[in-house]
Amino acid sequence: MVISINRTVRPVIEEMLATQEALEIQAHTLENGATVIDCGVNVRGSYRAGALYVQACLGGLATTEIMIESIGGIPFPFLHLTIQHPVIACLGSQKAGWIVKAPSYRAMASGPARALALQPKSTYRAIGYGDTADEGVLALEADTLPDADTAQYIAEKCGIDVSRLTLLVAPIRSLVGSVQISGRIVTMVMHTLEEAGYDLSKVRHAAGSSPIAPIKKDMMEAMGTTNDCNIYYGSVCLTTEGYDPVFETLPSTTSPDYGKPFYSLFRDAGYDFLGIDSHLAFSPAEITINDCTTGDVRHFGKRNSEVLLTSFGVQ
Repeated sequence: MVISINRTVRPVIEEMLATQEALEIQAHTLENGATVIDCGVNVRGSYRAGALYVQACLGGLATTEIMIESIGGIPFPFLHLTIQHPVIACLGSQKAGWIVKAPSYRAMASGPARALALQPKSTYRAIGYGDTADEGVLALEADTLPDADTAQYIAEKCGIDVSRLTLLVAPIRSLVGSVQISGRIVTMVMHTLEEAGYDLSKVRHAAGSSPIAPIKKDMMEAMGTTNDCNIYYGSVCLTTEGYDPVFETLPSTTSPDYGKPFYSLFRDAGYDFLGIDSHLAFSPAEITINDCTTGDVRHFGKRNSEVLLTSFGVQ
């Protein structure tokens, strides 16, 4: 049976719509029938809203839990997630693989509707997946809400009626924005494995955890702290069929830029992403691999509380 992530996500969307007041989010219908759920542009959002946002990005194929843990003796919230069908959920859905370029709107997009538009096609060829649902859910990382024209543009790319489109929106400078970046911890690893040409069908199970960054007012600082949560304190566990030397290269400790907060590296590079080792941005602090064909367990990398607390600006 082929999984339709635009259908498996529906219970998550229904919960968000039914409890929006409690979640401190707000939904409205555009004049062409598309549904927009504001998760942080004009609303405060909440931890639970962020957890649901992550589940939506993963096509409803994940469970999430937020718990308090310690970083250098200081308590912070952490997001924990377990993912079913990790190749489809991570690369087929959550991967931020679509830059929406509507006439009057720009946003980084992730979520199940990518599998309708096949954005990018190379990823869907690599994983051998596509969705044919008549409804779609897309998550937009943006500071403004999309209009009807933007929704129509997205719906046409997805091949669905615009009234069957749901758009989730959260800025990176929001609580939901912070939660959703931490929720990408496993997808980062899957993306790196995809780029390395690893046989993704060998990944059976996946789980991860990462701290949730404090909200920052400055966009660049927010981008830095959210990324640092994964780079310096994010943990990933994969169950795989067999062992591959590429696993040893996955932690952020293998990057030549390791050891400084991401924002500092970005600033020193003149705010040019090309000046930063691309591997760093898609690496967790540590990874544990369980080879289920032999029972072997291997661990690579380490968590770094000193750099992360510096990034957070703890006083």
